[in-house]
Amino acid sequence: MKNRVETFVEKYQLYKEDKIQQIQLEHRFNLVETFKIRKGMHVLEIGCGQGDTTVVLADMVGAEGKVVAIDIASPNYGMPFTLGQAIERIKQSELGARIDFHLETEFLNFPITEQFDVVVLSHSSWYFESEQKLADYFKRLRHITKRVCFAEWDLRFSDLSQRGHFCAVTILALYSQFVKNDGNIQHVFGESQIVNLMAEAGFTLQDKETIDASFLQDGLWEMDYATSIQNEFNQVPSMIQALVSNYYDVMNENIDKKSLNSFVLIFEA
Repeated sequence: MKNRVETFVEKYQLYKEDKIQQIQLEHRFNLVETFKIRKGMHVLEIGCGQGDTTVVLADMVGAEGKVVAIDIASPNYGMPFTLGQAIERIKQSELGARIDFHLETEFLNFPITEQFDVVVLSHSSWYFESEQKLADYFKRLRHITKRVCFAEWDLRFSDLSQRGHFCAVTILALYSQFVKNDGNIQHVFGESQIVNLMAEAGFTLQDKETIDASFLQDGLWEMDYATSIQNEFNQVPSMIQALVSNYYDVMNENIDKKSLNSFVLIFEA
């Protein structure tokens, strides 16, 4: 019997030879299951990236549903495939008719004329350069939806094998602050911060869940990237150099390396 990823790949002829993407799909299915997306829903996704979660949302809403997917990044951003290349592949599939992609789009300026059944932010908050910017997003959400589903990496690692990913995240956040402000991790938000910001925007936490993401490749990718920039910390204040050096030591300990889990928060207005 085929599992849901195999069924998805065969049905939509997407990611057939892409084993990495298939592993990512498994996680996105786990996330979207907790979102309780139903057939016919109209969904807004903020920070769609290459469409990893978008395609699962589109599968869940069915042919009668709709997903509007926006991202501030340009079509040339990303690797090994750019956002533009990844999205073009999705558009050529059966799912393409259910999704409106908008790249290089700032949500605060994006014209919206409808109420959405749900708004999704999935592993996109760490790209925000400030808490205020994310707070402004949340405040606008209050005017266009009554339900928000939020997912992000959970810093409260439950196993020592996930500690390396935690260290890499910390290193990359310090990199954005003290070296170059162009990394993927601009601001690390935890669960309590999101709950507080959403409360200020008029939303109440209805449910939360921890999703196993330890099998994903993201932890290794973040650790590899952190390793590649180690020498760039040479010009930062000595105290930061010492702190980063300690994080590298812990990150590189000879133990199993797995990804952090994800936390999911469901809010209602």
